[in-house]
Amino acid sequence: MSTPTARLVEEGVSIWLDDLSRQRITSGNLADLIVTRNVTGVTTNPTIFAGALAKGESYDGQVAILAKDGADVERAIFEITTDDVQAASDVFRPVFDATGGVDGRVSIEVSPELAHDTEATIAEARKLAAKVDRPNVLIKIPATKAGLPAITEVIGAGISVNVTLIFSLERYDEVIDAYLAGVEKAQAAGHDISQIQSVASFFVSRVDSEVDKRLAAIGTDAAKALASRAGLANARLAYELFQKRFASDRAQSLLAAGATVQRPLWASTGVKDPALPDTLYVTDLVAKGTVNTMPEKTLEATFDHADVTGDTVTGTYAESHDFFTQLEAVGVDFADVTRVLEDEGVAKFIASWHELQETVKSALAGAEA
Repeated sequence: MSTPTARLVEEGVSIWLDDLSRQRITSGNLADLIVTRNVTGVTTNPTIFAGALAKGESYDGQVAILAKDGADVERAIFEITTDDVQAASDVFRPVFDATGGVDGRVSIEVSPELAHDTEATIAEARKLAAKVDRPNVLIKIPATKAGLPAITEVIGAGISVNVTLIFSLERYDEVIDAYLAGVEKAQAAGHDISQIQSVASFFVSRVDSEVDKRLAAIGTDAAKALASRAGLANARLAYELFQKRFASDRAQSLLAAGATVQRPLWASTGVKDPALPDTLYVTDLVAKGTVNTMPEKTLEATFDHADVTGDTVTGTYAESHDFFTQLEAVGVDFADVTRVLEDEGVAKFIASWHELQETVKSALAGAEA
């Protein structure tokens, strides 16, 4: 009997773990997940690093060396996080090689404090890529207005990018434009465009949380009937847009020259409403050529009992469009929902970044004492 995670892979879904810590790497847990849970990549963010550094003693030795060397907080964060991503990239190198560079990917994020600064984002992305110095690293850049030109420039420099914090179809359309423009720029500069990979991270459960809050406030039966459906409908229409855009003459020309498609990645796939099935954002978003990045709890639930029944996306477009017609009819302004979510997403990552700074500051002070 193949496992649910193996069946997902058979359906063309790449499973990435939304978590990383030094303990995971050194204990062999990360390598074990590749074998036992079909995990083929890792995503990180400031929240994940803040949590990893706050727990355990895995970082004590490096923190002591950095403290002795007089490193400030920013340098310490840079050294610690890039070391983890380097080591994880080495763990995933066999997967990277076996999949021709499609999977085996490890993501590291530019500072969220730069989310509205194009030039600073480009500079930090280049710096992170150079420091990690692994072909399977992805630099995470948020899909803010300032992030879009940065995505084009960084891809144009031949660096692979994970575009994060996408909530709306309109912004996703702009992200695809930014990717294609970046590949064209890389091609003109003489880079091997077949080596550039990108994923577009579309957030799912956060959409349901915000929409359901508004539906509950409206309180009508028609509104209540739409609860817990927005996240899936939005993601499914993102896949429809992905199919349309990469079938265009512009995209097909680049693909014929060796470029790769920018795969949709489902992020925020941990279920926040306990009344919902714990694998909802996995089993109901199965589509070929997608990535699902899961927190460990969701990964284990998927492995244990997910019912993977094949493609659950491509036959749903009419129903998904109809859902948004109904959502508008009951009075939910979805454009406002996505604006709020983007602003909140950046703010949450900045708060986690500050938490990470405080954790490292305390650790450095403790090591000097």
